Amino acid sequence: MARTGYSEPVVDYALDRLFEPITRAALQATIASELGSLEALDGFVTRAGRPDVFFRGAGKVTIVSSDTTIGVALAPLVFALCAKCDVTIKDRSDRLMGAFAATLGEERSEFAATLRVEAWNGTGDPNGSARLAESDVVVAFGGSQALTDIRAHLRPEARFVPFGHRTSVGYLARETLADEHSARAAANAAARDALLYDGEGCLSLHALFVERGGRVSSEHFGDFLFDALDAAAIEFPPARTELDPAAALYRNAARFRASQGEGALRGGIDRAHLLVLDAPRNLAPPFVSRTLALYSVDAPTEALTYLRAHDLPLEGFATCAADRPDVLDLAVASGAARIARLGALQAPPLAGEHGGMGRILPFVRAISRER
Repeated sequence: MARTGYSEPVVDYALDRLFEPITRAALQATIASELGSLEALDGFVTRAGRPDVFFRGAGKVTIVSSDTTIGVALAPLVFALCAKCDVTIKDRSDRLMGAFAATLGEERSEFAATLRVEAWNGTGDPNGSARLAESDVVVAFGGSQALTDIRAHLRPEARFVPFGHRTSVGYLARETLADEHSARAAANAAARDALLYDGEGCLSLHALFVERGGRVSSEHFGDFLFDALDAAAIEFPPARTELDPAAALYRNAARFRASQGEGALRGGIDRAHLLVLDAPRNLAPPFVSRTLALYSVDAPTEALTYLRAHDLPLEGFATCAADRPDVLDLAVASGAARIARLGALQAPPLAGEHGGMGRILPFVRAISRER
C-alpha cells in the first residue's frame, strides 16, 4: 500500500487484474496473430503471396514507466522479452516492475541476463539520457512535455512508442434503461470504472452519456449512479484523505456553477467522490480524481458533437450497446483505441492493442527472404 499509493482493496484487485491475463495461451495467441506464427521468432517461415519472414528482436529496448496507473509497463515488458530483446525498465516509484523482474530472474537465469530495472529521474539524469540514446526502441508513458523531452534524446533511427495522457468515456443507451434492474447494474459497472485507481489513468471513466427515452429516466439513473458510487467507494476507498489541488479547484468551481443553475452536484462535501449531473457543455469533462460527469443526450450524434468540440484524446469507450449500429458508429468516430463493455474498462485484455499499437510488433524487426 505504501509503495503503490493505493488502498489495500485496490491493490488486491489491481494485482489480480494485472497478472491473471498473462498466460501461455494468451501470449501465444497474441504473437501468432500479429506475426503469423510463433515460429517466425525463431527462423524463416513461409507466407502466402509474400516473401518468407523472420522476426528478430529489435535490440535494446527501454520502457519508461509512469506514475499514473499501477502496472502500465507490464504488458510492454512481457512482449519485449518474448521478442528476445535486451530490456531496461525505468521504473515507477512503487518499484512493482523491479520486484517482478527480480522474480523472473530467480525463476530463469536468461531473464536476469537480459532484463534490468533502474529508477527514472527524468531526462536530466545522465544515466537516463544515456540509456535513451543507446536504445533501439523506447516505449514511454507520460504527459506531452515528458514525451517530447524523451523523444529529443533518441537516435534518429530509434523506434519511439509514446503513450500520452488519455481518458475514457461511456455511453448508456436507452435499451439499458429498460428496467430498474439493468439500470442499477449499469450504474454499478460505471461506478467501478470511475473509482478504481482513484480515477487516475487513461482507462478511468470521467464522462458518461446517458440516452433519454428509456423507462428509467436519466435523472432517476443519476440517483442509482450516486448510490453505486457510494457502494464502490466502500469497496475501493481513496488512498488519500485529502483532495489533490486540481480536484479541489474543480469541485469548488462546479459547486459555484450549480448554485447558478448550471448542472447539479451529488457528493463532494462529506464524500470522497463527486457526481456532476448535466455539466455545462462548453466545458471539458473533469479530468480529476474520483469525479464523474453525467450528460443527458437524445442520440449518439449529440455525444459525438460534444467529444469533437473538446477534441478529447480517448483510450477507452465503454457501453452496454456496442451491437447497436449508431452507438458503434459513435464509438469508432470518437477516436477511442478500445471499445469495451461498461464495467470492464479497467481490465484490458492482454491480446488487445493498447493505444492502438500492436503488442509484440514494436519490438521486432522483419527480415524477408526472397526465393
